[in-house]
Amino acid sequence: MAQPLDYLKESPSQTAGPYVHIGLAPGDAGFDIYAQELGRDIAGPNATGTPITVTGTVTDGTGAPVKDVLIEVWQANAAGVYPGAGEVEEGFRGWGRVVPDFDTGQFRFATVKPGPVMGRNARPMAPHLNLWLVARGLNVGLNTRMYFGDEAQANAADPVLNLIEQAQRRATLIARADGSTYHFDIRLQGEAETVFFDV
Repeated sequence: MAQPLDYLKESPSQTAGPYVHIGLAPGDAGFDIYAQELGRDIAGPNATGTPITVTGTVTDGTGAPVKDVLIEVWQANAAGVYPGAGEVEEGFRGWGRVVPDFDTGQFRFATVKPGPVMGRNARPMAPHLNLWLVARGLNVGLNTRMYFGDEAQANAADPVLNLIEQAQRRATLIARADGSTYHFDIRLQGEAETVFFDV
């Protein structure tokens, strides 16, 4: 006889992986199964605005690089418009998948710098990238943002950054600018842990 539902036990949580990169970015893992790898071109060939490169490393609580992480990037175009929320350039996806180099743990991707986005109550948000991370050992994907270090005035007025009370915690979301390259490290736990959002 079947047991009533209130007697059934919850299944244990499962982490993503251990082969996240093979399932979600097979080309980077050496599997040539797609004519075009999904999520490689974030901005497309017709994107306007400033081309940029983003580099960084995802580290665990001991400071070791996490080499099997998958990062999804979501962004607006240079005019601050997300695909599906308004008119964007032909081919602009505003979305991509990034995995780190399996030897060094460093990730790198190219896109265009997004413009300010209109937020709730018509308050502008500073230019930013939305990042979602999944890796072995994570029970749920982690959501965070990357803001630009050369946008100090916009960052100071950003409604999301201002929800974070401690200035040192806000700093974990700001990428260091070096010309058109931005360096952004993500720390999963421990000292200087990156701020993650419950969305």
